[in-house]
Amino acid sequence: MSDPPSRPAVPGRSLVTERALVEIVRTAVLGSYGVTGLAEPFLRHLGLGDPAIRVSIKAEIAVDVRLTIAYGLPVAEVARQVDSAIRYALRRALDREIGSVQIHVAGLASGPFSTPGTGAPDAADREGARPGGDAR
Repeated sequence: MSDPPSRPAVPGRSLVTERALVEIVRTAVLGSYGVTGLAEPFLRHLGLGDPAIRVSIKAEIAVDVRLTIAYGLPVAEVARQVDSAIRYALRRALDREIGSVQIHVAGLASGPFSTPGTGAPDAADREGARPGGDAR
C-alpha cells in the first residue's frame, strides 16, 4: 500500500489560548498512573490563590503543575510519567517542542481508591497468616 501524497506546508499562523493548553495539560495529568488529583487550594474557588496548572506561552512553552499522588508509589517515577504525558500531549496538539515542565508534588493521598501494593491485605490473607509468617 503506498503512502498518501504529502501536502506542501502552508504558511500561516494558528491561535491557541492558554485555557486550551491548560485543559490539554489537565487531561494528560489526570490520566497518568498514580495521580490522585490536582492541588487546587481552597481559596482558588473564591478567585484567590494560585491555580494548580499554569501555562506560559512566550518564546517557548512552560508548564507548572501542582498535584497529589497516591501514597506508596515512587514519587520520582510518577513525576517522570506525568512529565512525559504532558510533553506528548502538547507536542501532539501543537506540533512544537515544549520548553520546561515543572512538577510540584503537593502531597500524598491515601483514601478509598486502590493502588497496587498499598491497600490493606485481603480477609483471606489475614485469616491464613500466623504469627511466625507460616501459612496453615
